Amino acid sequence: MKKQVPAVRRGAWGRRDALRLGGVGLATLGLAACSRVDGGGEGEEGASILDRLREQGFVAVGLANEIPFGFVDDAGNPAGQSPAVAQAVFEELGVPEIQASSVSWDGLIPGLNANRFDVIAAGMFITPERCGQVAFSEPTATSPEAFLVAEGNPENIQHFTDFADNSDLRLAVLNASVEQSYAEHFGVTEDQMELIPDQTTGYELLEAGRVDAVSMLSVSHTYLLQDRGGPFEVTEAFFPEIDGQEEKGWGGLCFRQEDTQLLEEVNRVIAEFKESGRLLELGEEWGFTEADLPDDTTTAELCEG
Repeated sequence: MKKQVPAVRRGAWGRRDALRLGGVGLATLGLAACSRVDGGGEGEEGASILDRLREQGFVAVGLANEIPFGFVDDAGNPAGQSPAVAQAVFEELGVPEIQASSVSWDGLIPGLNANRFDVIAAGMFITPERCGQVAFSEPTATSPEAFLVAEGNPENIQHFTDFADNSDLRLAVLNASVEQSYAEHFGVTEDQMELIPDQTTGYELLEAGRVDAVSMLSVSHTYLLQDRGGPFEVTEAFFPEIDGQEEKGWGGLCFRQEDTQLLEEVNRVIAEFKESGRLLELGEEWGFTEADLPDDTTTAELCEG
C-alpha cells in the first residue's frame, strides 16, 4: 500500500529559529570539538559542562543527515525533530545556539565519546547495547518502521521476513542501526545487506537498482521522498514483533555517561515540554503526531531491555 506524502514545511525550523535566536550554524568537526574544555569533566574546579556551554553560548551537536530526525537544511542549518528539541531545551537552559557536525551514523557515538560534540541529536533509539556506551535523555519521540521501494512494490516487500524468504532480495540499512539488528534477527543474511552511512546513500542505491528496498523509519522515508521525489513509495508502517512483544523503539538525545548533571537538567526540561505540549509542537512541523509522543516508558526500562 502506497503511503501518501503529506504537505509539510521543509526546512522552516532552521530558518525561523535561526533568525529568532541570532544564528544556528553548521560547525565543522574541528569547531565542534572546541566546545568541551580539554580534560574537563563535570565538577572540575566547580565548573559544570552546562556552565561552560552557557559561557561559550552554544552547544555542539552531532547528527547523521536523516530527514526529518536530524539533518542540514538548504541554508546550511541543523534541522529536524531532534535538533529542534535540542535547540529548545538548551535555549531553556541558557544556551542560545546549537552548532552541528554531520557524520555517518556509525560515527555518532564514537564522535560523542571523543568529545567532538556534546550531544547527539539524531533521534537515536535507546537500546541496552547503546546504554552501555552513552547516556540517553528520557524519550522524545518514536516512529514505526517501513521500507522505501520501487513504485508499485514489485517484490511485495512488507517485512524483514520477506528478505529471509527470498535470498535474491537486497536491503540497504544504516550501519549500526536498530534496523540492522532487526534484519539480523529476522534472518536477513549478511550478503543480502548493504550497510550504508546515511539516508541519501540508501536512496541512491535504490535508484541505481543495487538494492530492492531501504529500511528506515516510516517518517524518514516520507520526508526523503518528498525532498527528492522519484518512482518510489513507502510501504505500510509497522512495529516489528519479537518474542511476542511489539518493538516500539524510542529515540532521545544522547550524552556522555559522565555528564550526569547536564543530563538531569535536560530531562527536567523535557518533562516540562511533555507536560505543556511543547514537545508535540516541536515535532509536528516534521510529521510527528501525538501518537509519536513518549508514553510512560522510561529510559531506564529501555536500557534494561
